[in-house]
Amino acid sequence: MKLKPLHDRVLVKRLEEEVVTAGGIIIPDTAKEKPMKGEVVAVGPGKTGDDGKKAKMSVEKGDIVLFNKYAGTEVKVEGVDHLMMREDDILAVIEE
Repeated sequence: MKLKPLHDRVLVKRLEEEVVTAGGIIIPDTAKEKPMKGEVVAVGPGKTGDDGKKAKMSVEKGDIVLFNKYAGTEVKVEGVDHLMMREDDILAVIEE
């Protein structure tokens, strides 16, 4: 199954980070918060403005982004959890 986001929507795959305390204890998945960092998997064509023109998206496929904690709707694509969110929910693009 392939998804193509519409308008200003973005499909993001969360990037999981293993959390280890200073003492070397690994925090289990059930005790830690969901990451707010992910990789853009697909991008819509952009939002249509009042003048009828499409606004260019500020993110593209492959970007690593930081997003709101409660952003988006969880969807499962080919057995993998993703988030479908609006471009407005993305706070920053992480450049490495």
